[in-house]
Amino acid sequence: MPAPDRDPGAIPPTPSRFATAIVGWVRGLSPIKLAISVLAGIAVAVVIAERPLTAPLPSTVKIADMTWVEVRSAIAAGYTRVIVPSGGIEQNGPHMILGKHDHIVGWTAERIAGELGRTLVTPVVSFVPEGNYAPPTGHMRFPGTIGVTEEVFAGMLDGIARSLKAGGFKTICFIADHGGSLKPQQEVAARLAREWAAEGITVISVDDYYTAAGDEQTRYLAAQGETPATIGQHAGITDTSELMAVHPAGVDLTRLAGLPLRVEPTGIDGDPTRGSAERGRALLELKIKAAVRQIQQASPSQ
Repeated sequence: MPAPDRDPGAIPPTPSRFATAIVGWVRGLSPIKLAISVLAGIAVAVVIAERPLTAPLPSTVKIADMTWVEVRSAIAAGYTRVIVPSGGIEQNGPHMILGKHDHIVGWTAERIAGELGRTLVTPVVSFVPEGNYAPPTGHMRFPGTIGVTEEVFAGMLDGIARSLKAGGFKTICFIADHGGSLKPQQEVAARLAREWAAEGITVISVDDYYTAAGDEQTRYLAAQGETPATIGQHAGITDTSELMAVHPAGVDLTRLAGLPLRVEPTGIDGDPTRGSAERGRALLELKIKAAVRQIQQASPSQ
């Protein structure tokens, strides 16, 4: 369809003052000045386009709750140390949830990062060595426990560390809340520390969090009149008290009152009924202080 004829009586649109000024300015330039102006404009556009994205420092230390731009900005501001906590999904008696270790180490990792300063925290590694599969041994004898082999756990730590190094972190701290994780954690940390020594990358197996602090916790409870039998080794006073302090909804001591007398194992070693949130807070402080002390000694420059 042919376009309609323009109304001969219509008034043509009037250019804005700004457009008129621009046109006048361009017409007043010599070809050389015009070319220089165009090139300058292109240069400014290139500089703006190449300027890296930035973001203010976030209010959290948890990498999973940050954008990649926030992580990069944090690293540029000196947050080059990172904690890799590992927990475990395992039986903890009839009175505690399977995710006990995850809740505890997730909480302590944030506290440790806060004490150290300029330190971020990765998500908790939930899947750790828990025993053999066939026949099941250790915690694998109880439904709900999810375990991986030492080789798989070591591979996860290796991949996490390499990812963090690629992102710009300089100090990587492995912290395990589960005893069965210590050996592969130590081996991975030692191997990567040797591999990256020339690049100035530090990898630490923060063993004092579990070992040295564990000894201090036992002495603390013994000073309060507890015995090795009441303290126990698993799901007893220490574990129960720690979870009561950080995630009380994960503990229900009333489930222990009606346990029948039977041969079937409960998964408990010790007397969890003697646990309390107050004791848990004191026990957790020992773990936090031990970890902070070891990390500071291993990375004094930060």
